[in-house]
Amino acid sequence: NLVRHLILNNLRYYRSRFKEEYGELVICCDNRHYWRRDYFPYYKATRKKDRESSGHDWNAIFINLNLVRDEIKEYFPYKVIDVDGAEADDIIAVLLMNRGEVKNIIVSSDKDFIQLHHLSDQYSPVTKELVNGHNPKTYLIEHILKGDRSDGVPNILSSDDTFVEHKRQKPMRKTIIVTLMEAMKEYDPETLYQIAKCNRDTWVRNWQRNSTLIDLTKIPENIVINILKEYDEKLESPKKRGNLLNYFIEHKLTNLIDDIQEF
Repeated sequence: NLVRHLILNNLRYYRSRFKEEYGELVICCDNRHYWRRDYFPYYKATRKKDRESSGHDWNAIFINLNLVRDEIKEYFPYKVIDVDGAEADDIIAVLLMNRGEVKNIIVSSDKDFIQLHHLSDQYSPVTKELVNGHNPKTYLIEHILKGDRSDGVPNILSSDDTFVEHKRQKPMRKTIIVTLMEAMKEYDPETLYQIAKCNRDTWVRNWQRNSTLIDLTKIPENIVINILKEYDEKLESPKKRGNLLNYFIEHKLTNLIDDIQEF
């Protein structure tokens, strides 16, 4: 009950704050199956171990989150997009690139979305302010070069299994990163090989690995098609708000009934 209340109250808050300027909520969900893990088996591979050592009952947490997600799908008038193989990042990126005709805002603290700032504003629930001050193209290049430890993606000089085997990444000094970024803006492979001082095939392969995993323009076409299909289907069949009061009463959400018009 507490989880349900917290999730719904947060949705109410963000809808009230942003609806007038940015339109209606679209809730983008991580699917249990990730296409990135099919492509790169080590993707987010250390997270399971981290959860096991956290002391929390993550199975119960996921059961509760999925239950509330399904209730929102059934009773609330929002588009809830959950597509096999897709993460929330994929859904947000695809909608912005293909259905982003109006002004949009991403509500997330995830810095991965900086690469989309030419398409959307971003608000961080952690800092309670807009995420800005970054050049999307430059940030994306640096992100690809450095990898993403939290997702199990090593830098472009390191092997696939770096994090799962607890290896040390090959260091990338700041001066090297800056030089690589400048070269990458013009995509000058010869310079990159010389600066990185690594095997040509290794460089190309690891750049492609990281680019595929990080660059949100590299989402597979079948995932893109399925995201747009689900979104368009929900656009054509909007839900009415008539069942909300019964839902709130059934789940004893008395503190939210007074604010029902804000949902």
